[in-house]
Amino acid sequence: MPVGALTSIGHRISGVVLAASVPLAVYLFGLSLRDARGFAQVVGVFGGFAFKAAAVLVVWALAHHMLGGARHMLSDFDVGSPLRAARRSAWLVNLAGLCVALLAAVLVW
Repeated sequence: MPVGALTSIGHRISGVVLAASVPLAVYLFGLSLRDARGFAQVVGVFGGFAFKAAAVLVVWALAHHMLGGARHMLSDFDVGSPLRAARRSAWLVNLAGLCVALLAAVLVW
C-alpha cells in the first residue's frame, strides 16, 4: 500500500479516536469538578496503565490528525502536490506523529 494511502487511513482513524475520546474527557472533567471524592477518583484513574495508554493514543491521534490535515490543506493549494513531494510529506506526517506519541509515552511514564 502506498505511504499516502497509509497516511490517509491514519487520518481517518485518528479522527475517530479524537471524536470517541471527547465524551470520556467531558465525563472525567465533570466528575473532577463535582466534589473532592470525584476529583480523587479521576486522579486515581490517571495513574492507571489503561488511561496512560489511551492518553498516548489520543496524543498520537491529535498530532497525526493535525499534521495530516495541514498536509491535505496544502495540497489543495498545490503545495507539495507532485508525487515525490507528496510521498515525502506523507512519510513526514507518519513519522512525526509517531515521534510525538513516543515523546508523550516517555513523559507519561
